[in-house]
Amino acid sequence: MACVGRGRCCAGGRRQGSILYHILRSEEQPRGSGPGCSCGARGRGRGRSRAAAGGERAAAAAVLVKTLRFVKGVPCFQQLPLAEQLVLVRAAWAPLLVLGLAQDGVALPAHEAAQPSMLQRILTARPPPPPAADLQALHGVLAKCWSLDIGPKEYAYLKGAVLFNPDLPGLQCTQYIQGLQREAQQALNEHVRLIHRGDQARFAKLNIALSLLRSINANVIAELFFRPIIGTVNMDDMLLEMLCAKL
Repeated sequence: MACVGRGRCCAGGRRQGSILYHILRSEEQPRGSGPGCSCGARGRGRGRSRAAAGGERAAAAAVLVKTLRFVKGVPCFQQLPLAEQLVLVRAAWAPLLVLGLAQDGVALPAHEAAQPSMLQRILTARPPPPPAADLQALHGVLAKCWSLDIGPKEYAYLKGAVLFNPDLPGLQCTQYIQGLQREAQQALNEHVRLIHRGDQARFAKLNIALSLLRSINANVIAELFFRPIIGTVNMDDMLLEMLCAKL
């Protein structure tokens, strides 16, 4: 897949113009050792730090910025019209964020497991916490990613497969986007076969993680990590602003 001309759906050669080349190039840029750093993130699920809830939300905010920077750094994404970019990001930001949290070893805010009383919610004007089932599902997705010890390239290909979803209503370049998703999945399969030759079931396990990611409730992610920070700001408005900003 190659991208030519902003706003046009296009197809063509692969190599350095392919989505895979740019995903990997963007994902493998050197990073610092700050809270959002993913250097050595592989396997960090076993020894990840348990920061306070405020620290975990700050880490999640950093991961969101890094996620949008990664998305905007993919030239094939940039070539899509802004309206289509927003459709893709609206649908993908939550699972992409969870992938970033898993990659950077960021846990869910620990204190959210404690359910405040009805009186506390009334007095503090706090919204009810996310349902326990949704929190359990999020913990399950993170645990699944950590148990698979996913490597940086695998994370990159998974992000590509999540981002380029051709089944979303409102898209015009569906065939082009479908080709990008297929290419990311194919590259993931080839990478697994090359690096994990002894694990015949690994690609299937990664696809299970991918299906779990697609069931993530974006509203729960917003309430858990961002509502205490941004208040009533609409997430769609914030994502649009981030897409147009220089991150």
